[in-house]
Amino acid sequence: MGVAQTLTAWPHAEHSRFVSVRPHVWHVQEMGEGETVLLLHGASGSTHSWRDVMTDLAKDHHVIAIDLPGHGFTKLGSRHRSSLPLMAQDLQSLIDDQGWQLKAVLAHSAGAALALRLLQETGSNTPLIGVNPALTPFKGIAGVLFPMAARVVAMSPLMTNMIKRRMSGPEQVISLMSTTGSNISAEGLDLYARLFRNKDHVDGTLMMMAQWKLDGLMADLPRIEVPCVFLVGEKDKAVSPKSVKDVAARMPHATVTSYEGYGHLLHEEAPGLVADHVRDVLRK
Repeated sequence: MGVAQTLTAWPHAEHSRFVSVRPHVWHVQEMGEGETVLLLHGASGSTHSWRDVMTDLAKDHHVIAIDLPGHGFTKLGSRHRSSLPLMAQDLQSLIDDQGWQLKAVLAHSAGAALALRLLQETGSNTPLIGVNPALTPFKGIAGVLFPMAARVVAMSPLMTNMIKRRMSGPEQVISLMSTTGSNISAEGLDLYARLFRNKDHVDGTLMMMAQWKLDGLMADLPRIEVPCVFLVGEKDKAVSPKSVKDVAARMPHATVTSYEGYGHLLHEEAPGLVADHVRDVLRK
């Protein structure tokens, strides 16, 4: 099935377009008018995870959601540009090309690390609202073995196909989503299953995991002047709520708001709550 056919049944497909800014061909969704808010998903996600947040925010804002390089419908132009600094450079090129004047960035999980690096590099005071931000490296030997394993798998098309088959079945998707600590809708589960059946998406996710290093960002935390609001689901099993609070304590302008009963996919479980937080930040 081609991209156009697949997009036809994708959330907000009527707001989708493709933008070629070297080295990638970006999938972009835009809606609404007003102050511009950029939405960045996390590793293995796509614009679909923001579908309800976008509808809410677009009532009074200009909302932009993108698929990160190699994810969703964004075509990865280089297999060697999935690291944090290079992805931030490529995202800035897209922003410059489109002339977007960002008033806030809303980012989930690894997308928050990307947003933080992006805003830090430009010296921007644009606020970041991070949903369960993944800002710390894996601990201990996992920090060495996990990226190494992802790198080995990403080099083998056969292994990528095997992972795709093992991740995309209904039972496997339900099991995988349970590791987030979130309860999402049947529609959400189906959308993730469709993503995981996409070989390019799985490959792009593995490339990002293989190249993702946060040591430099961690070292910079005390000097990052970006105003940050971190929203934490206390049931998050993917990113420790304590790690987020520890990171915020090292930053000069970061606060944490915690919510009982929600997991890693807080923005899919409570989109209205997240959208209202963005509004609160922009009103200040």
